[in-house]
Amino acid sequence: MEPKERILAKAHELFLRYGIRSVSMDDIAAQTGMSKKTLYQYYVDKEELVSAVFTAILDEKKCQCLDDKSGADNALHEVFLAFDRVQDMFATMNPSVLFDMEKYHAPTFTKFKAFQNNFLYSLIKANLERGITEGLYRPEIDIDIMTRYRIHSTMLSFSQDIFPNNRTQLVHIEQQLLEHFLYGLATPKGDKLIEKYKKQRTKK
Repeated sequence: MEPKERILAKAHELFLRYGIRSVSMDDIAAQTGMSKKTLYQYYVDKEELVSAVFTAILDEKKCQCLDDKSGADNALHEVFLAFDRVQDMFATMNPSVLFDMEKYHAPTFTKFKAFQNNFLYSLIKANLERGITEGLYRPEIDIDIMTRYRIHSTMLSFSQDIFPNNRTQLVHIEQQLLEHFLYGLATPKGDKLIEKYKKQRTKK
């Protein structure tokens, strides 16, 4: 692996595990076995490294979401495939990451908000439309409202004011929020599929 890629991979790991603010460039240099001077040859400052890490994460998530969309049997299957992908990340992710990004790395947070408001909005809206067409979601739902609700409800689990124990329960909280959302949308046909996919997940 090239030095720049090693730096990026290690920063990715450390930022998600400990939060952005608590990880210094000295920490990353030490963890990669490089001098700080070498580190700065590839990334001029921490802001550039933070941007590179989260740009790579968002690009990867876009590709994964599109793969799930094209490979899913139906709208509900797509949702469960997507949750399976993020579960491992949530299991080791420090909830302070988004707070740190918003407070200390505004340019990167702006990219994250654009990802939410553009890509995720379009993806979730298309999923809701697909689910209605397939008879899995209730046809009377307001798609725009439910799309925005879903985007912002996923952020609740990161708030320590709302969930003080979120550091160890991020996956569980996200799963509860997701199930609440899906059961609120589902038709009787959709309910059966939700139960099917939940049982499949518990067997893994």
